Amino acid sequence: MKIYLVGGAVRDRLLNIPVTDNDYVVVGSTVEEMLSLGYRQVGNSFPVFLEPKTNCEYALARKERKEGHGYNGFCFDFAPDITLEEDLIRRDLTINAIAEDPDGNIIDPCGGREDLKKKVLRHINDSFAEDPLRVLRVARFAARFNHLGFTVAPETMELMKSMVLQGEINYLTPERIFLEFNKVLINGDADIFIKILRNCGALGVVFPEMDNLYGIPARKYWHPEIDTGTHMELCLSYACRHNYEPIEKFAIFCHDFGKALTDKNILPSHTNHGKKGVPLIEKFCDRLRIPNNYRKVAEFIAREHSMVHTALYKSNKEILELLKRIDAFRNPVHVNYLLNCCKADFHGRLGFENLQYTHPKLIEDLFIQIKDIKPNELIKQGYKGAQISEKLDELRLETMEQYRSNWNIEHAEELKSEKKEDPEWIKQKKLRQSLQK
Repeated sequence: MKIYLVGGAVRDRLLNIPVTDNDYVVVGSTVEEMLSLGYRQVGNSFPVFLEPKTNCEYALARKERKEGHGYNGFCFDFAPDITLEEDLIRRDLTINAIAEDPDGNIIDPCGGREDLKKKVLRHINDSFAEDPLRVLRVARFAARFNHLGFTVAPETMELMKSMVLQGEINYLTPERIFLEFNKVLINGDADIFIKILRNCGALGVVFPEMDNLYGIPARKYWHPEIDTGTHMELCLSYACRHNYEPIEKFAIFCHDFGKALTDKNILPSHTNHGKKGVPLIEKFCDRLRIPNNYRKVAEFIAREHSMVHTALYKSNKEILELLKRIDAFRNPVHVNYLLNCCKADFHGRLGFENLQYTHPKLIEDLFIQIKDIKPNELIKQGYKGAQISEKLDELRLETMEQYRSNWNIEHAEELKSEKKEDPEWIKQKKLRQSLQK
């Protein structure tokens, strides 16, 4: 029995980036021998074992043969005479087919080290096309290593396009799609993931709601980039550069779905696109079996983001109602999610990257002033039922009114500067001028 470190651990160490998981291939062993040594079997399709002390994964060397469609359409052979090289060449990319023996010697039958130097994601052989999940994996690695300058080899991109045209990508399961996507949201440039999938034609299959946004125009005054799909890429890029949480990136991904439903007769305007997009988000989350916390945040971001963009012109009561709709007083983190996503939406436009954006600051500061006003004291004072919520709102609004007057004075210069750049303020100013005439 011989044991080799393989895959990501070897690759990442050669790239001088942190190694998070160590995976091993075992050559010349059997299921019975591994169990007798105390390893715990966890694999269903093929034998994978957990080492009892380190919990690292050890898989028997294997070959595979395609007999059906999709990720699960394989038969595996894990006989003890299968060699390390046979195991490595059935992997997806050259950079993932590198092994290291216990003495530190590198085994690289597919030229992975050379592709690491060239910063190229390249498939090993035509068997790549047998597994549709590999299309998502290539896009994920492109997203993860984008900051290092990695690109997809032209021949690999062509093979991915062929896989999409042949319909193999249609056999991906919802769970696998979201698993790969979520890995990108955790660690990767999500805009690159989307671009790669679109370039090979897979975006319309796995994420049609996103694909439908390309070619949808927005008003140039608000969106110099015009194309809504491009705007979404810019929003995701901003979120990734600023280390947003995965749940926030997911909400940004979904927040403009509704623009694909806009009546062509009113384009490039998009009236109520946020609310119109909520049913699309619901169907999207149902189809891909998205976790409920992701779904909930994505829905209220879509529904409420337009109001945040005009918060300076909203009354305290309107802002309080907004906070209640997102359940801010029970889940304060929802305020952070909403405001962060709106910042990405604002700055994710050509020429808007460094503009001042004061609207979220007002909401954030007002919430800080009222978040600790609780109903407990009111209950002690004898308030009951609907009286409690009415009095609670009254106290919150009084506090907001007092604070906002001083806030406007303290931020006078910021407000003046923003109004010069803010299309909503200009629109309202013109409306007031026309009414005065």
